[in-house]
Amino acid sequence: MIASKGYAAQTPQSDLAAWTFERREVGAHDVQINIQFCGVCHSDLHQIKNDWFPGIFPMVPGHEIVGTIVKIGSDVKKFKNGDLAGVGCLVDSCRTCDNCKEGLEQYCSNHSVGTYNSKGKDGLPTYGGYSNNIVVHEDFALHLSDKLSLAATAPLLCAGITTYSPLRFWKVGKGHKLAILGLGGLGHMGVKFGVAFGAEVTVLSTSPSKEKEAKALGAHNFVVTSDLAQVAAVKGSFDFILDTVSAKHDINLYLSLLRTNGIHICVGAPSEPHSISAFSLLGGRKSVAGSGIGGLPETQEMLDFCAKHNIVSDIELINIKDIHQSYERMLKGDVRYRFVIDMATL
Repeated sequence: MIASKGYAAQTPQSDLAAWTFERREVGAHDVQINIQFCGVCHSDLHQIKNDWFPGIFPMVPGHEIVGTIVKIGSDVKKFKNGDLAGVGCLVDSCRTCDNCKEGLEQYCSNHSVGTYNSKGKDGLPTYGGYSNNIVVHEDFALHLSDKLSLAATAPLLCAGITTYSPLRFWKVGKGHKLAILGLGGLGHMGVKFGVAFGAEVTVLSTSPSKEKEAKALGAHNFVVTSDLAQVAAVKGSFDFILDTVSAKHDINLYLSLLRTNGIHICVGAPSEPHSISAFSLLGGRKSVAGSGIGGLPETQEMLDFCAKHNIVSDIELINIKDIHQSYERMLKGDVRYRFVIDMATL
């Protein structure tokens, strides 16, 4: 076994604290990555607090992982020692169902294996990237460009692919009016991708102070959703709304902003269920859809696209000892736009 150290929550009531544990030895098809940076996702906090479902404890969060490969198995073909590599939200899947065969491992019919708070095929818990290393099958490791900031690349493994995937699936681009609801870790990536794909991008936000930031990211328009006049001015105007908000909010308001046949795409995950009036959908053949991360081929495609177009996340680099203060700031929306842990501080 490989000695590892990280930060773990021992129970849903406890704070994250230093913890030592073991990872499996590097198998024939595995790579060992020394983790250099790990992004902080809103879902990390949800899961250590059991907001969505009962967790597996002790829990080491983190699924926006980047670092350097230091050991490879005897049959590894994709990587060599010294390569930069990333690991996102998944570390395994059944590989045999229709979804897996189509490169949609995130929708594995037989349950994919999460990078943390999950159980591997060996029945043992998985531990995430708030740690110094990780061992993963080479198929679930991704190539990273050395042309981009490694720390700022980390959030692409979740925040990046979560927003890239639905925009690609619905072929959002030139000629479309796209609204991004929320300007946080997910939302700012939605703006960057929407602009890169050629759409006219509008940010919908409750915070007037974010207008300057939205425009700096490339957004063409900005609407303060608490301003009734501004909301009325954009009713029935958007082809798509990418909803990145993970707090409770009224979807019915935003459905009124869609054109006929418009689609409201949920990528945020509030802990409370949405309540949607049938009339919000019937009056324009509107749809509410959801999208979860992306499969391995699409995630690599996204990373390659980002390398080509110089797209990374806007980040604040933190010491792991400051993780609790970072969570508190994240809940207040006080981060521009993603915290990333410097694992050298572990």
